[in-house]
Amino acid sequence: MPRRHMIMTGADGAALRAALRELRTKLEVPEEFPAPVLAEAERAVRSPCLPEFDATDIPFFTIDPPTSRDLDQAMHLAKRPSGGYRVHYAIADVAAYVTPGGALDAEAHRRVTTLYFPDERVPLHPAVLSEGAASLLPDQTCPALLWRLDLDAEGRVEGTEVRRALVRSRAKLDYEGVQKSIDGGSAEEPLALLKDIGRLREALEAERGGISLNVPDQEIVEHEGSYSLAYRAPLPADGWNAQISLMTGMAAAELMLTAGTGILRTLPTAPDGAVGRLRRAAKALRIEWPHHVPYAELVRGLDPHRPAHAAFLQECTALLRGAGYTVFTGGRTPDPVLHAAVAAPYAHCTAPLRRLVDRYTGELCVAAVAGTEPPGWALEALDALPKEMSDGTRLANSAERESVDLVEAALLKDRVGETFEATVIDVKDREPLVGTVHLEEPAVIGRVESTAQKLPLGDRIRVRLTEADPGRAKVLFAPA
Repeated sequence: MPRRHMIMTGADGAALRAALRELRTKLEVPEEFPAPVLAEAERAVRSPCLPEFDATDIPFFTIDPPTSRDLDQAMHLAKRPSGGYRVHYAIADVAAYVTPGGALDAEAHRRVTTLYFPDERVPLHPAVLSEGAASLLPDQTCPALLWRLDLDAEGRVEGTEVRRALVRSRAKLDYEGVQKSIDGGSAEEPLALLKDIGRLREALEAERGGISLNVPDQEIVEHEGSYSLAYRAPLPADGWNAQISLMTGMAAAELMLTAGTGILRTLPTAPDGAVGRLRRAAKALRIEWPHHVPYAELVRGLDPHRPAHAAFLQECTALLRGAGYTVFTGGRTPDPVLHAAVAAPYAHCTAPLRRLVDRYTGELCVAAVAGTEPPGWALEALDALPKEMSDGTRLANSAERESVDLVEAALLKDRVGETFEATVIDVKDREPLVGTVHLEEPAVIGRVESTAQKLPLGDRIRVRLTEADPGRAKVLFAPA
């Protein structure tokens, strides 16, 4: 979808910020870090636990949104003399700063994950760590978990190592700049190889039946105190970058499974009823889906820029519900073991600045490669992590969803009664008069309720805005 910015007036922005403060209170979002936590973080910055191995000669780079400062991952890509590729992937080593059982550790377990609101970010760790000493910012020497993944000419992982090391990023890149330099042929080899390796990994994903949903994102954009909504269809570079992280998560899962102790990110296979619903949606959207074509193959051929395809991709997200974390110890085989969308065992390990579980996964992988027992603090926390992560993820999803609802209502509060062009992207199975519409301008996705005719899934219709009141009522439309 094209990026469309709808800037509100200063008064609207002030009202929205008040509503967002009320939202954080309602969700019981953590406030400022307690003084003991901040004091411990300051002490940790002055005396971190630094590794002996020095890998600062590797010219790493990061790829993140332009304004990000909590940089978890840095990479360097190269061709191997014997053929194939070598991926060095550095992950911020949060454990170098966090004392097990200390105030900083306890606060991380209380927060679980970084929360994102339009007007502020509620971080997992104090900024002195997450945006400072522990972040892989350019020209800063940092402790990291250094992964080395050796790939063959087809992109298959032949060897995996992970160890603690000092690293130093040379450049902070963003997705649009990366895409432009690769497409234009100006990217140097370590960056240009992102396309080669990313496409090889995408081919392997297709081979094993995995799937990445390129659903257009509905983004909240802040500019000088005002807020807007924009659609952003993922760039190819987003997907290539995600494949590096996905590959590392799969390698982490294999290391822990071999060692017999770990925590996996798992997703059950979608029930037949859910796939059947998707087939009905595809028919309604006039998307051809031959019975012999697997779901994953169909999705890879869709274009998120086409309204009907974007609507179907939105429907597909229903198959990703039910993801959780599975702990296993003592060499027992975990159940479940697979992540259905990845079509392989998989673990979260590449975002420890923003997600609690990744610190533990990294620790278990370092021990697995070294052939040593994981530290007691990591083992003792495992059983509680699935529920902690579930609760934290639920809060993060609520914060994101309700923030978007507030921005939509703020954008449209003075336009009640107006009509808009929209695409019906969802219709409830048992309530065919109720569904969801996607407006291209403004960039709004909202509920629609009909009083007479069934909603035509996938069709463009005109709708009238009937409600929009930030803090009180979400946007609501009716067929015009």
